[in-house]
Amino acid sequence: MTSSFQSTLAEHQVDLLRGKTEILQINVGRACNLACKHCHLDAGPGRPELMDRSTMQDVCDFAERFPFTMADITGGAPELAPDLPYLLGRLATIVDKVILRTNLTLLLEARYERLLDLCCEKKIVLIASFPSTNKSQTDAQRGDGVWQQSLDMLKKLNDMGYGMQGSDLELSLVSNPAGAFMPADQCQAEKKIKQDLARRWDLHFNNLYTFANIPLGRFRVWLEKSGNLEDYLRTLSDNFNPATIPGLMCRNLISVSWEGYLFDCDFNLAADRPYSGTALHVTDINALPEGTPILTGDYCYGCTAGAGFT
Repeated sequence: MTSSFQSTLAEHQVDLLRGKTEILQINVGRACNLACKHCHLDAGPGRPELMDRSTMQDVCDFAERFPFTMADITGGAPELAPDLPYLLGRLATIVDKVILRTNLTLLLEARYERLLDLCCEKKIVLIASFPSTNKSQTDAQRGDGVWQQSLDMLKKLNDMGYGMQGSDLELSLVSNPAGAFMPADQCQAEKKIKQDLARRWDLHFNNLYTFANIPLGRFRVWLEKSGNLEDYLRTLSDNFNPATIPGLMCRNLISVSWEGYLFDCDFNLAADRPYSGTALHVTDINALPEGTPILTGDYCYGCTAGAGFT
């Protein structure tokens, strides 16, 4: 039986406490055009959850009250939020850096041309899901045809200047394992994928991030149905690295749901464990004190295994 995450922290004599909150992560909804097998939010087609314009205004007002240096917009597929351009444009006037996470495939559609132009104009950083240069592995994880669409979109982004040497348009990729095992070493994986993409398709990007799959949402359901949950949690806990604690994203990040409620991170959002244990809306808070405990669960092992999820 896997030990509780709090017991593991106590065993290693470490605490997981909030530091200075500098990053505002905004989850604009569970709606997505894909239904990836590793999704911790169970996002997908037909999900109705999307942030409306009024909540976006509240979130931006919230951002103006705090010394955030970065805003990180995620989903689902953020592109599906109708007022995403408003959110990007206003945040770009408030924080130093705005990140937009994308699965690449939606941006191929003509209706997103103006969104891409806005991203270029505002120097929005793009972080794109890209599991592998292997077609069968990518399509098995994300859906038929996704691999080719991803390559096509990477080409389009490179043509716009994203990810190219000497450009100020930053493009990074994120890779998650295809199953219930640890991710590859980040440095080695980045070197290999950069070489493969450049040699085979003349495609380029800035950085690669490799993360363990978090046992929540659709991925947890698959782990349970396949009988892999306990073994996977044991693998994660066996690879617990106390050195990851100081750099965990939950220590300097606050996450906001599509309804405007606060969570320590996107994984606590998925687990419906609100910040401070109570439902606090962005309109109801004026301080994020340092030193407050961060709510945890067994899924936190996914962020602290190996090199961690920072």
